[in-house]
Amino acid sequence: MRAEAVAAGLAVTIDSAGTGGWHIGNPPDPRAIAEAARHGIDISKYRARQVRPEDFQRFGQIFALDTQNLRDLKRVAPHGLLGGRSTARLGLLMDLVPGREGTGVIDPYGGNEEDFAAAWDDVSAAARRLVARMLG
Repeated sequence: MRAEAVAAGLAVTIDSAGTGGWHIGNPPDPRAIAEAARHGIDISKYRARQVRPEDFQRFGQIFALDTQNLRDLKRVAPHGLLGGRSTARLGLLMDLVPGREGTGVIDPYGGNEEDFAAAWDDVSAAARRLVARMLG
């Protein structure tokens, strides 16, 4: 998404975080690093983090990659406790892509390099649609 936004001249804040904490601090999977590199993007310095309550106020839109993560995001979103409220809209990333509504991005981790390429294709298609929507 960051590369698509930059190419379109958009100045937006983009981040990635997981709903679970089991990968906190870890670099991306080597196969993800390789797939990004095939597209001219270096993600080797990225480190995993977990979604935090302040993310729901920091960002206007938070996208989940599958329906389970969307449920998890809705569960952890602030709901008025101590004045904290979510201002972010939550959605499923592939809902941006016509014909893919309600589906998740392929989970490549149990698969092979082709699965990482398919996941790249999914998120890239959604990123292009989001950038087009932002450009109006």
